[in-house]
Order: sequence, then C-alpha cells, then structure tokens
Amino acid sequence: MTDNTPLAKRIYDTAHITGDFTLRSGARSTEYFDKYLFESDPELLKHIASAMVELVPPNIDALAGLEMGGIPIATMLSQLTGLPLLFVRKKAKEYGTCKIAEGGQIKGRKLLIVEDVVTQGGAILEAAKALRAEEAILSAVVCVIDREAGGSANLAKSDLILTPLFTMSELKQAGA
Repeated sequence: MTDNTPLAKRIYDTAHITGDFTLRSGARSTEYFDKYLFESDPELLKHIASAMVELVPPNIDALAGLEMGGIPIATMLSQLTGLPLLFVRKKAKEYGTCKIAEGGQIKGRKLLIVEDVVTQGGAILEAAKALRAEEAILSAVVCVIDREAGGSANLAKSDLILTPLFTMSELKQAGA
C-alpha cells in the first residue's frame, strides 16, 4: 500500500479551515474541510483520484458520483480507471427525463458510490435508496474524507461499506 502521508498533508494544508460551521447533518464544528478547495485544484484532484484507484473494488460496472462534491472526484476516477460514470442528483429532475442519475443505465448494474466528505452519511443513504429503487446493486462507497462522526456505522446499517482515502484523524495528524 502506498504511503499517502504527503497527500494527506497537502489536503490538510489546502482545505482545512477553522471557525464556526454547521455541517449537512446539522452538527456544529469548529473545523471544516472545504472540499471545493481541493476539488478545484486540478493537480491535487488528480493526485487524490490516483490514490483512490486502489480503493475501487473489483467487478464494479460504473461509478456513481454524488451531486455536487462527489462528481469531480468520480469524473477523475472514471478517467483513471476507465469505468463509466453516472451523475447522481440529490433528487430526480422534475422535468425532461425525470431521472435520479444521468449518464447511463442503473438497473442491474453494480455501482460504486463516490463522495467527497462523509459525516453521518445522510446524502449517501438518500442516494442509495433512490438508486436501489431503480434496481442498482450497491455495497461499496468510497470518499476522500471520513469525518469519523458515525457515517461508517450508519451506512453499514444499509449494507454499505465505507472506504475512505483518509479519516479526519489521519489528516489532522499529517497536518500537525
């Protein structure tokens, strides 16, 4: 396995900010990883996706990038792995095709959910429910950062295994 400590330090230095923040889960935090700071840096994004290639389980049919932060990571990961990509919306479009995901077939495909930061896993659980309603086969989720705030356990209750590139503890240790 590759030593990703330099990458962890770079993510920490680029995206770690302090203040008073409300997370998607509603929880409050005095520190935050601004994912858009690492996702908007093309070189850093490529390094992150390159490190995530080894997290992709075998026999995946397609990647499922979650709106909005998971899409840049999933797009780069698709380029590096050659796996097709679905762009998963927070809710189905209310016009046109009315799809929950764009980019291809969902039914019967084994999808890997790709997300940026996971706190409690709420967005992933909502997406998984919608994708399963379309008969997707789901068991794995990858993310860049697991905030270690219950997301992994919450996902496990829905038979989803979370594999982060880094935990928040690992990033903080690298940034120290």
